[in-house]
Amino acid sequence: MASTASGEKSLPLRSVFEMDYGSTSVQLQLIGLSFGFYSLIFLLSHFLSVLLSHTYRSLTAKEKVFWCLAATRAIFGFQGSWAGLRALMEDGSMFSDKVRGQTGWSWFTVLMACGFFTFENVALHGSNLVFRSFDAPLAVHHAFALAGYSGTVLHTDIGHFLPLITLLLEMSTPFTCISWMLLKAGWSHTLLWRGNQWLMIHMFHCRMVVTYYMWWVCWCNWSGLYVTIPLPQLLIFLVGLTLLTLIMNPLWLHKKTMQLLNPIDWNFSNKPAPEKRGKAHKS
Repeated sequence: MASTASGEKSLPLRSVFEMDYGSTSVQLQLIGLSFGFYSLIFLLSHFLSVLLSHTYRSLTAKEKVFWCLAATRAIFGFQGSWAGLRALMEDGSMFSDKVRGQTGWSWFTVLMACGFFTFENVALHGSNLVFRSFDAPLAVHHAFALAGYSGTVLHTDIGHFLPLITLLLEMSTPFTCISWMLLKAGWSHTLLWRGNQWLMIHMFHCRMVVTYYMWWVCWCNWSGLYVTIPLPQLLIFLVGLTLLTLIMNPLWLHKKTMQLLNPIDWNFSNKPAPEKRGKAHKS
């Protein structure tokens, strides 16, 4: 029993990384917490932007939703990048056993990712209903992400190394957010925007290297992956990785490189970038 007497220490509170992650109740609570957290980030980005950003107030309703989603994704991008780098660089149980290795913090990260991708799907399809639009590639991307992380939660024997390395692909997301916001503010001809664009393009090159590494991990551990991961879940992962490697990463890299040469908002009907505030429009 803990004591408050002088010289004695109270028992520390149980770490969040020491929870019973096999409990469905704990899993649902953390997924719900993640969903609520990123929903709050979305709402905060809206209210702060209304107060602080003239650019935001001048956007259409659909662009405002995209702005807030971009800010929310950027926050998750930092979390995902940190988790992926830790899994890649930490000499622990996950790195030594890439098929079945798990830790408390990896469970926490996977559940938070599951909550985020639930939020992403709700926001995407809710936006599509309100604005009567449909972005098929983005819908496929979000569907694969949610299916992959939900399956990792449901199949508790699956190792977390590959799911966490997948989160490392979020390294480009904060730069994408900054690029679009600066472009909408009319800063696309500044050194700041171009420097961010160069860094973002470099991150997309790094994403491609990460996907090649993931294929190498699959090749070296194929027998264990085939035995441990249920076939439907394995197919979701492999099809998603194939789409990323052959279609999505090269396409996004090409678009971002072309955007550096010709700043265009290709998210909204290829609108040309506005002039920087305070500068006269060219005739």
